[in-house]
Amino acid sequence: MKAVWRLTLGSLRDITPIVIVISVFQVFVLNQPIGALLILAEGALLVLVGLILFIYGLELALFPIGEALAHALARKGSVVWLVVFAFLLGFGTTVAEPALIAVAGEAAEAAANAGAIANTGDAKAGYALGLRFTVALSVGVALILGVLRIITGWSLPAMIISGYAIVIALTLFAPKETIGIAYDSGGVTTSTITVPLVTALGVGLASSLDGRNPMTDGFGLIAFASLTPIIFVLSYGLLFAWIG
Repeated sequence: MKAVWRLTLGSLRDITPIVIVISVFQVFVLNQPIGALLILAEGALLVLVGLILFIYGLELALFPIGEALAHALARKGSVVWLVVFAFLLGFGTTVAEPALIAVAGEAAEAAANAGAIANTGDAKAGYALGLRFTVALSVGVALILGVLRIITGWSLPAMIISGYAIVIALTLFAPKETIGIAYDSGGVTTSTITVPLVTALGVGLASSLDGRNPMTDGFGLIAFASLTPIIFVLSYGLLFAWIG
């Protein structure tokens, strides 16, 4: 009960400034009726409840599970199983990411309106699903790279700089219609479902290996999860343009 009360106070502190700003603009700038604030209050209450439950769920289950699995796989001593788990974790959490589903749907709608694909339900659903699977595959690969970096001690700055060099090169040749989607795809992968489990995996693995520091080696997986979707979607766009 103490934990719930702590989370409630913390969530109230976090959303109160947002509610104040929106209320001021609603009343004094947009001249909306006071009654509109009731809708805002109702939405803020639902957000507060959802935020409390979400953070409580992270602390109760997702963080401990991610760290426990990383510890168990590290003790097992099998790099293969660790890599397989990392890939499946990245793929599974990303393909179910609500932010990615929303962006993929909007991208499909925009592509249909622009004439890039047929303006039918099946065409838009196929486009959105293809984008989601491309991004999910990229995050799976990102976690493989991140896990191997933790195990081997590869340089994180060198890998990130090399990755963005590839992004810049692909951007020069990719179809302009895919560039914005690609860059946004890198952002939506680091959202509510993916981040907690990926962070727990990295910290748990670094804590389990001799000679690894969780602070210097356990973080960085999120950077890979943001970078590889850009590369994969730009490559996907190049392939789509070449085939078409």
